[in-house]
Amino acid sequence: MTRAPVVPYLEYTEEVHDALERGAPVVALESTIISHGMPYPQNVTTAREVESLIREAGAVPATIAVLHGMLKVGLTTDELELLGTSSEVNKISIRDLPVTVAMKRHGATTVATTMRIASLAGIRVFATGGTGGVHRGGAESFDISADLTELAHTSVAVVSAGVKSILDIGLTLEKLETLGVPVIAFGTSEFPAFFSRNSGFQAPLRADSAGDVARILRAKWDLGLQGGALIANPIPAESEIPASEIDPIIREALSEMSTRGISGKDATPFLLGRIVELTGGRSLRANIALVKNNARVASAIARRLEALD
Repeated sequence: MTRAPVVPYLEYTEEVHDALERGAPVVALESTIISHGMPYPQNVTTAREVESLIREAGAVPATIAVLHGMLKVGLTTDELELLGTSSEVNKISIRDLPVTVAMKRHGATTVATTMRIASLAGIRVFATGGTGGVHRGGAESFDISADLTELAHTSVAVVSAGVKSILDIGLTLEKLETLGVPVIAFGTSEFPAFFSRNSGFQAPLRADSAGDVARILRAKWDLGLQGGALIANPIPAESEIPASEIDPIIREALSEMSTRGISGKDATPFLLGRIVELTGGRSLRANIALVKNNARVASAIARRLEALD
């Protein structure tokens, strides 16, 4: 029986297809970070470096995107370059996926969309930078990322540096609890906050090794508990920007965003880009460091998970 499911509109690279068929560990990667999360050429360079790190860690990378209406699981060098340079690549969440496919457009996948396509492809571990959540002021605006509901429904483990610092972390953790999503801090008792190792919020759960995480995931899915898990992996200490330094910058960026009337799916790219400017590039370097760190941890979890099968 094939372990690389045949799904309409879905295409694998030979490397990813072969890995899935062999039962080798595979780590999914999103593409919004390439097209909307970093400037060129750092975006493409980082994407290639992250893929290399995953291979060095004993797993196979599967960067996911939609190109010409096809769900791509694994990308070629030329396709990575297209994502990093083309103005025709839209940021797409779950609601945008059928339109992007039907109209044969290009789409960079968010966390939610990457999770869904990874699940269709039979991939169970996904590394990203930071997940979405409840935006500041979300109690009034109801601006809540589809990443959270996808975590509740799609059985893929997401390794991230917590949720993005620009969000309301307390409300995000409350929402994840309501949705029944395990939130597991990796090697720490405090929930990380993307650029910062500490958020001031206690982590709901803790695991200290990739093997422990893999056993938790296996038990969850063996019990028939559908949905994913958020593995919150702190940014390396040498790369972090402490909350006391980054929080005033985030507030300034949020104020500018409000003044300009920017909202919806344009909010996060604007905020991250403005924070890069306000920190003189320091936040970009931190972002790259945490993505690479998450890729290493995700690779270790994927290896341990495959060993349990």
